[in-house]
Amino acid sequence: MNRARFAKKAEEVKEIVSSIIASRLKDPRVGFTTVTAVEPSKDFRYCTIRVSIMGTEEEQKETMKTLVNAAGFIRTELGSRIRIRHVPELRFVQDKSLDHHAEIDKLLKEIKEGKSHGE
Repeated sequence: MNRARFAKKAEEVKEIVSSIIASRLKDPRVGFTTVTAVEPSKDFRYCTIRVSIMGTEEEQKETMKTLVNAAGFIRTELGSRIRIRHVPELRFVQDKSLDHHAEIDKLLKEIKEGKSHGE
């Protein structure tokens, strides 16, 4: 598979998995979840799905636990919606980069406010 098709297929997996989580996963333990990235292996047999989860630490843990347990269901749904020889095994990983960016923004804002108040 060439690089452009590989990237296109990864983006298609991202959109489909996002849709499945939003519409087909009816578990109330799944909070507001966004698929931020899909990182397939070179042979596309495995995909690491990075997700950002809103909520408290406990809600995030419950959502991750539920997504890991629902990986087989999500994979089956993915297989019915995508044209691919082998439907990849899915591995969910929490993406904390958005939290990290928010923390940096908060600190920068505090520094900026401190300078304007301190001068």
